[in-house]
Amino acid sequence: MSKTEAVHARPELLQVAESVARDKGIERDEVLEAMEQAIQKAGRSKYGHEHDIRADIDRTTGSISLARYLEVAEDVENEATQLTLEEARRRKADAQVGDFLIDPLPPIDFGRIAAQTAKQVIVQRVRDAERKRQYEEFKDRIGEIVNGLVKRVEFGNVIVDLGRAEALLRRDEAIPREHFSNGDRVRSYIVDVREEARGPQIFLSRTRPEFMARLFAQEVPEIYDGIIEMKSVARDPGSRAKIAVLSHDSGIDPVGACVGMRGSRVQAVVGELQGEKIDIIQWSPDPATFIVNALAPAEVAKVVLDEEANRIEVVVPDDQLSLAIGRRGQNVRLASQLTGWDIDILTEAEESERRNEEFNALSEMFAEALDVDDVIAHLLVTEGFSSIEEVAFVPVDDLVDIEGFDAEVAEELRERARAHLAMREEELTRRRRELEVGDDLASIEGLGAAALVALGEAGVKTLDDLADLASDELLEIVPKNTMTEDAANRIIMAARAHWFEDEEETPAAAAPADEVADATGGT
Repeated sequence: MSKTEAVHARPELLQVAESVARDKGIERDEVLEAMEQAIQKAGRSKYGHEHDIRADIDRTTGSISLARYLEVAEDVENEATQLTLEEARRRKADAQVGDFLIDPLPPIDFGRIAAQTAKQVIVQRVRDAERKRQYEEFKDRIGEIVNGLVKRVEFGNVIVDLGRAEALLRRDEAIPREHFSNGDRVRSYIVDVREEARGPQIFLSRTRPEFMARLFAQEVPEIYDGIIEMKSVARDPGSRAKIAVLSHDSGIDPVGACVGMRGSRVQAVVGELQGEKIDIIQWSPDPATFIVNALAPAEVAKVVLDEEANRIEVVVPDDQLSLAIGRRGQNVRLASQLTGWDIDILTEAEESERRNEEFNALSEMFAEALDVDDVIAHLLVTEGFSSIEEVAFVPVDDLVDIEGFDAEVAEELRERARAHLAMREEELTRRRRELEVGDDLASIEGLGAAALVALGEAGVKTLDDLADLASDELLEIVPKNTMTEDAANRIIMAARAHWFEDEEETPAAAAPADEVADATGGT
């Protein structure tokens, strides 16, 4: 191989690199590095792939140099790329292990095959650099709205040209019955950006609630400035949507600001969403008020909240039922999504009928358990009593306050209630023992007799049986509405306590004889 370094100036290389870098939006050095790799590949094809052939392009003149590198090593494993320290010092007196000796190579005359290979390497490296640039540019833009042009449509999926990158709007992320043609302008929300083998994948959406929220932020300056806050959004894409807004300035109406003069602001959003109807609702920290607002335009007569179950019962006038539910349940479904509450809707007639059924059932229960007539049973239910336990342990004064009751009647009712509870407890205890539910299970705080019987009937009879349950399984077994999830978790952890108890300490090993002798003064 020639010892004369092969360098030939190619200023046009720098011009090509600058042109490619400008067109692709990448750095010139990345293009030059791709060219260096292509020259190296051609050099190895000519001089042997086993050699460490490296190319270098001068960043100022465009001169190309090609050379073979040999590493100085203590133990030579590859003679094509390594040489011993002794051989190296014959060529360079001060060579050290780890140094490289460089043999310049003559310039390569690219043949047709070599030129084609070099071109492929350069194209691939430039493409990789372009993909990396696209990923770096868009990875931090998730959550933004972008404008692009439809490049092509493939099986309902839309490829969108964003100028410096392409993005994918999948069919299920497009508004129903929305059609695109090549060249159409489309505005979308960036859902995700992922770096994959074929390049960065930018995923768009026009159906997400966040898209609507961003559109309002663009149309309503007060939202952009933070004066008005969008608390929640619920959408049925292409059909209807609800948004809840709150003003941090008492002098600004959040609903009016979002609607705009003659509806100009909301209409701009509606136009972008293909005519999707939008209900703008005043947010309230009070769940009942917020839910009533969310069910608009339906009128609500009464609401009953169950905070533990996160459910709310809404009573509406009979003529408002269809409006409250909406077409195919759309209104109540969107209100539920907007508020985060499960909503049950009843008409006033249905609610009245159910109340009557509950009243009669409770009255019958009191009459039978306390052995009283219907009048006294009705009075107890009317005053809000719903269980025998309440009658048994309520202060006497609360019973005396009921019209028609005196101290003697009140005390008699309490005694009868307690006797009934004692008899029921005795019956449940007998039944528990028949089911062979262990006393250790009965000793766990929070498990009443009825719950123990239910567990026994379900085959849960020992601490280990109970400890193996999950909280939701326990709640399904015990009588309905008698135990909260927190209580179920506490009971299960109490049942598992014996699993974690430390074993009793073993007796200490006998001390060595010489230590015993020292302690007793022996020799």
